[in-house]
Amino acid sequence: MLGNDVAAACGAREHEVVPLAHAELDITDGPAVDGAMRAHRPDVVVNCAAWTDVDGAEEHEAEATRLNSEAAGVVAAAAAEAGAGVLHLSSDYVFDGAKRSPYVESDHAHALSAYGRSKLAGETSVAVANPRHWVVRSSWLFGLAGRNFVDTMLQLGAEQPEVLVVSDQVGSPTYTAHLAAGIARLVEGESYGIHHIAASGSCSWYEFAQEIFDQTETDCRVMAATTEMVARPAPRPPYSVLGSERLDAIAVPSWREGLREYLRESEAQPREEAA
Repeated sequence: MLGNDVAAACGAREHEVVPLAHAELDITDGPAVDGAMRAHRPDVVVNCAAWTDVDGAEEHEAEATRLNSEAAGVVAAAAAEAGAGVLHLSSDYVFDGAKRSPYVESDHAHALSAYGRSKLAGETSVAVANPRHWVVRSSWLFGLAGRNFVDTMLQLGAEQPEVLVVSDQVGSPTYTAHLAAGIARLVEGESYGIHHIAASGSCSWYEFAQEIFDQTETDCRVMAATTEMVARPAPRPPYSVLGSERLDAIAVPSWREGLREYLRESEAQPREEAA
């Protein structure tokens, strides 16, 4: 989902882009990664590959860590060997949500879930392997190239008169096209280290669902639930809004604007059912 948008955003800024899907490069295969670096000699590598099944990681933490940390370190090291910088995508789920005000880059990370731990480990793996690294934390992604919360709500809204959505988890839903545009700008400079790039503003999943139905004029009632009521295998941070303390922070449009643009683009570019 994000990889497609990053390739498009970098291409729009007239960079030569070599997009490699999983079928073309498995980043858990070290020799294959080294071979790709030798073949393409990149200036910058943007690693969008990740284990993203938050609940599934609870029973498969070793597999999630292999992809989100070990393989990410392999990519970063291979990039360094090729003389390239590396941008690694991380998550708001590296935080436990206890702060109750926007997290900035220097805040102490404490992940609650196996997924969060794997992403936090990946940040360290990348930083150790390549001094020219950017770690970009973002949150609650939705985009045109993959199933997401917006699609799920619209499907449910078309099938039933009401939906039950948690109201005690707060974050910043981020449109991947907006995040990708920020990434494309970031890799043009040398501001290495951790960056928080997420939509401005914040909401709960409940408020996000309401806005989705409001913007699409969908006649579906949103019922508020607590996290305890909607039991999930992986614990989520109750508050994971991301802010930035950087003077060179890259601003992203609000989550409401991101949703408007997503819906507009989605309507203009219908996707196959399997997307």
